[in-house]
This record gives sequence, structure tokens and C-alpha cells, in this order.
Amino acid sequence: MNRDKIRFLSYRVLILGLGTGLLLLVLLLILLFFAVSAERTLFVPFFIGTALTILLIWGAVIWIIKPYYRMENNFRLFLEGYTTSNVSGNDEQITPSGELMAERLQTIMNSAELLNMNKRQAQYLALQNQINPHFLYNTLESIRSEALLSGLVSVADMTEALAGFFRYTISKVENLVSVEEELQNCETYFKIQQYRFGERLQLVVECEEEDKEEIYRCRIPKLTMQPILENSIIHGTECKLGVGHLKIVLEKIGKRLMIRISDDGVGMDTKTLADMNEKLQKSAKAFSAQESETKGGIALINVNNRIHLLFGEEYGLHVYSMPDVGTDVEIILPAISSDREIPNKEALG
Repeated sequence: MNRDKIRFLSYRVLILGLGTGLLLLVLLLILLFFAVSAERTLFVPFFIGTALTILLIWGAVIWIIKPYYRMENNFRLFLEGYTTSNVSGNDEQITPSGELMAERLQTIMNSAELLNMNKRQAQYLALQNQINPHFLYNTLESIRSEALLSGLVSVADMTEALAGFFRYTISKVENLVSVEEELQNCETYFKIQQYRFGERLQLVVECEEEDKEEIYRCRIPKLTMQPILENSIIHGTECKLGVGHLKIVLEKIGKRLMIRISDDGVGMDTKTLADMNEKLQKSAKAFSAQESETKGGIALINVNNRIHLLFGEEYGLHVYSMPDVGTDVEIILPAISSDREIPNKEALG
């Protein structure tokens, strides 16, 4: 037994239990010895002692050991970032105070306090990135005007698209928008990228015509699709030779909205894909994670966390990919047409 582990009460209880079990075993062996060698009447106490020992061990396993490991596993899942692990809802706790502490922790995790904390963090990051937006818009408009006067129509168009993209991205970053507005921003972003890639990049948007009006009215978090489209370009099609095909598919399935953003780029290997989906599941830990995924704009993990924050962890992102075939990012959202239908309205600005 590692000496450092003895400072934990659980290991002390384990040592005490093992010692008690060994003592009972020795006593039973002594009874068996006397029963066999001399006192036949000791067979009865021996069998009674054996039965009581078996019952004691069975009771300890069912009543203490298994519940303890269930609780330990829940705490381990919680520490790994699974916010849905039933830490406070567990019937087994070490002490009454431990149960109160777990309930308090769960209350804090579900309260508006946590939502406001993450909201303030998002606001701070947004403010960091604004760099005086009015100055930025005015500068871009001046560049556009100079380009038009010089006959550089493509430069003027690109500047106008960039100004529109910044205006959409910077203002009221936490509000919901319609699917139609988000698609318009994706098309603006794609237009900017086309000035760089030209005909190497193609984008198709697919939506069933009979559901199109209803789907386009659905409300989703701002910057849900564009960051994923950006990742598809940077990490998918940009890295391959030839034309890169991008596709956005929108579909309403019951009360859910499914958005799939696909590319035919280089794809991911099995390990990279598994790591990405594991990070997308560990939303609590990912709130504070500052990892390399931010390279592609707003990280996939951050998009996923905003969806969890607003709608719950039954919604969010999942990635499918094959090397040299491409990548699909599937977004599942509730099909709502009003901000009043959001479960966690406190998360909105």
C-alpha cells in the first residue's frame, strides 16, 4: 500500500476491513482445527461462524463497497468534465455533510451564477476583439471608396463583404439569430474566401423546399455555422489538391433541427476523430479550456458549449470523418422559432 494513500480515509477503512477479515479467517481456522482434532461439538460454532462471516462479507460488498465505487466513478466522471454525471443525485454519500456539499455544488453548476460567469467571460473576449468597431467599419468603407474611385471593383466588393462579416460577428455576440441570417453570414464569409481560393472552393446549401420557410425561421446561437465552415476550409479543403466541395444541409426531424456541414477534404484519422468527439462531450471542462482548436476562429468546442449552455447537453455537435474522404460536422438543435422557448434564458445577453 502506497504510504501517501493512507492519508485518505477510504484507504484506512480498506486496511481496517482487510484486517478484520483476516482476523475472522484466523478464528475460523482455529475453530476448524479444534473441531477436527478434539472437540467435534465445535463443528456447529464453526459453521455458524462461517455463515456469519460470509454474510458479513456479502453485506459489506453490497452495502458499502459497490456504492462506494459507484460514487467514486461519478466523482471521477465529474472531474473529467462530464457535467451530467449524477454526483449530487447519488443516494450514497460518505457523510451527511458530503451530501450537502455535493448538492450545493450541483446547485452552483446549474444556477444563473455559472451562466452569468460564462456570459461575462464571453463579453470580455468579445470586447477584446472589437478594437473599436466603428473605427474599423469607417476604415473599411474608406478603403472601399478608394477602390471604387480607382476602378478596383473586386477590392471594393471584398472590402464590403468583410465589413458586413465584421458587423454581424461583433455586434450582440450572445443573441440568437434566425437560420436565414446565419446562412447569409456563411455566404458572406465564403465570398471572402473565394477571393483567395477562386474556383478551388465551392459551396452548396441544401434544404427541402417544403420545410425551407419553417427551417429558415428557426432560432439558433449566432456564429453556430460559420466557425465550422471555417474549420472545414482551413483543416479540410485547403490541405487537399484540386477543387474543395463544401455542403450545408438543413433538415427538421420532429422537434429537432439538424445541420450538417460537410467537406471532401483530407479528413481525420481514427484517433484524432475520437479525441475531438471526446472533447465535445466534456463540456464542463471545455468551458475553461484554451486549446489549439481556437485556431480556426471560434472553436468547435466553444460552439458546442454555447449550445449546451442554452439548450442542454442533449444537443450539440458530433463529428464524423474518414481519412482522404472528408469530414461531416453534425449540429443538433431544438427547432424553436422564439427566444422564449430557450430553457436557460439567463445565458442570453
